[in-house]
Amino acid sequence: MAPAYDDRYLRQIPVVGREGQDRLSESTVVIAGIGGLGSPVALYLAAAGVGTMRIIDRDAVDATNLNRQVLHWERDVGREKVVSAGEKLRSVNSSIGIEALACAITADNACELIAGADIVVDATDNFPVRYALNRAVCRHGIPLVHGAIRGFDGQVTTVVPGETACLRCIFPEPPPAEATPVLGTTAGIIGLMQANEVIKYLTGAGPLLANRLVLWNGCRAALHELPVTRDGACPDCAGLPGDYLRETDSE
Repeated sequence: MAPAYDDRYLRQIPVVGREGQDRLSESTVVIAGIGGLGSPVALYLAAAGVGTMRIIDRDAVDATNLNRQVLHWERDVGREKVVSAGEKLRSVNSSIGIEALACAITADNACELIAGADIVVDATDNFPVRYALNRAVCRHGIPLVHGAIRGFDGQVTTVVPGETACLRCIFPEPPPAEATPVLGTTAGIIGLMQANEVIKYLTGAGPLLANRLVLWNGCRAALHELPVTRDGACPDCAGLPGDYLRETDSE
């Protein structure tokens, strides 16, 4: 039997407020990728009481995932990630809704996949997908929390379309593709920072990482912050929130 609402969130409500907790329970969060970053994001958002999580991932669990993708266990190797993750998340909090979509995110379907969301989490591992999500959130006017990791290092920022630099402003060209080395603890740290941004946005509990790119150096246990600015000629967000949205909505 699930714990009563007030009992479950007794220690959290003083932080986010009762109205904030209610907003969490009424919100829909899209998590793009349910691997190294998506696992801690989804786990902590489930515990926090986010009402609906739409988890999207086309892959199956592989043995090489197990050092960092904490929602997937040895018994899950070979299963679809969204099925494996959805099972664990429902066990953490039976009162939340899980929409599990086992599909690839592309430029053609990204807008449809995020439709109706209050916020989107970029927990992917490649820039073509990130750019597809970035353009989609700009079209819909939905905030995006970006995270990326490599070895001991990671980065986080929050995009608010029409107000902040978008991912294309910050990274106009993708880095070279590679098989990225990943440490599990780095995925956990960056994923929790992303989850924290989501909770702050949904509850209004604190300022976001808006126009700020936070860099984590795990070897030195050091955080650095870089200011970022919108590119007036950005192909994804230039003109927001006026002419661009009117133009794309009529396509």
